[in-house]
Amino acid sequence: MGWGTLTGKLVTFEGPDGAGKTSALNAIVADLQPRLGDRLVVTREPGGNHISEAIRAIILDRKNTMMDDRTEALLYAAARRQHIVQEILPALQNDQLVLCDRYIDSSIAYQGAGRGIGEQAVYDMNQFATKGLTPDLTLYFDVDAAVGLQRIQTHRQNEINRLDVEALSFHHKVQAAYLRLLADHPARIKRVDASQPLERVVQQALQIMTAQLPAYLGTEGKSK
Repeated sequence: MGWGTLTGKLVTFEGPDGAGKTSALNAIVADLQPRLGDRLVVTREPGGNHISEAIRAIILDRKNTMMDDRTEALLYAAARRQHIVQEILPALQNDQLVLCDRYIDSSIAYQGAGRGIGEQAVYDMNQFATKGLTPDLTLYFDVDAAVGLQRIQTHRQNEINRLDVEALSFHHKVQAAYLRLLADHPARIKRVDASQPLERVVQQALQIMTAQLPAYLGTEGKSK
């Protein structure tokens, strides 16, 4: 099991709907791109390449209300596998810093807990798909589920997808699962208070990344 020696680093961005993690990611990329140039790779899940983006469109289509919960989880895992092979792995082999909007923790929280499939079952499924590829750092953007959904209603009317329209109870289950993951993996997952203004959220996230990734964002990284 495993992918051999990987010199790059994988940082994933996680959080419940409406946490603002994608907005924070975009701001962080704007800050890091001038410093890192080609060493920085930015991607998302599900997606990142033609095959995975096609799967994404099926999963998030609001017309697909008949989709079985396990089908949904398997589609996420399939998109993730293709994403790793085609995008993430080559970057990690090339000593690049990969920033990914969502990864396995999302599947555990949304399908495992939210859908009630079982967090361990979804983890095991994704171990097969990823062959054990684990992020070096995960930023968890934490916000109360009700606040997150209110943000979606206010700011994302043109982008509301099939998961966004789930009942509040679903999103509470998702948030609770994320908090369990945070407690279980304190070395990898770092909490960012996403209830703050975006500028403060970005500042906190960058502070964590700088401390955790000195080869890219510390003095050593700047000199390259």
